[in-house]
Amino acid sequence: MARLLVVEDDETIGGVLHASLLAHGHDVTWERTGRGALRAAAAHDLDLVLLDLGLPDLDGVEVCRRLRTQQPGAVLVVLTARTDEMDVVVGLEAGADDYLTKPLRLDELRARIRAHLRRGGPATPAGAGTVELGSVFIDVAGRRVTVAGTEIALRAKEFDLLARLAADAGSAVSRETLMCDVWDVNWFGSTKTLDMHIAALRRRLGGTGATGLPEIVTLRGHGYRLDPPR
Repeated sequence: MARLLVVEDDETIGGVLHASLLAHGHDVTWERTGRGALRAAAAHDLDLVLLDLGLPDLDGVEVCRRLRTQQPGAVLVVLTARTDEMDVVVGLEAGADDYLTKPLRLDELRARIRAHLRRGGPATPAGAGTVELGSVFIDVAGRRVTVAGTEIALRAKEFDLLARLAADAGSAVSRETLMCDVWDVNWFGSTKTLDMHIAALRRRLGGTGATGLPEIVTLRGHGYRLDPPR
C-alpha cells in the first residue's frame, strides 16, 4: 500500500481524488493548504504527492520546492490549470517529476500513479554502476553526479535521463527509447516533457562553468546523443 499526499484546495476535486485513491487501496492524506502539505510531509514518509499549484496560503511552486527537499525520494506530480509552456518548465524546475493539467481524467491519473509506483519512485536506470565522461562523473547506484569534483543536484528524472544517455554515450538514443526507459512504457503525455528535461539538464551542466563537459546533441526526427568531450 502506497502512502499518498493529495494537496488540493478545491473541495470537489480533492474529494473525488481522495475517495478514488482510497478505493484503489492507497493510504491517502488530503491537505487543502500549502502549510498543511508541508506539515504532512514532515510527519510521514511519502511515496507520491499530487500537488495543486493554486493554493490559498502559499505559492504552489514554492511548496513544490520545499516538498522536494523534505521528501527527496517521493514522486511529485503537479496538478494545475496553468497550461503555458513556461508554467510547465517552472514546475519541473521546482522539482516536479510529472505535470498534469486540469480538467483531470481519473483513469489517466490512476494509470500514471501506478506507473510511477511500479518504478518505486525515482528510478534507477538499467546498467547501474559508474560512468565518467570528461569532468562529469555519474554514480548510478548512488544516484550522484559530480562535475569537476563538485556534486550537483539533479531532479530525479534529470538524473535518470543523464544516466540513460550516458549508458549509450556516443550512440543515438531514440525519443521512444528515452520515454520508455525514463518515464515508463505507459507514459500518456506529450514527449515535449523530454525536450524540457533535456533543456534543464543542459542548463544545469552548463551552469557549473566547468570545462570538459559532454555534449547532449539533438538528432532531429530521432532523439538525442550524449557525446563525450573532445
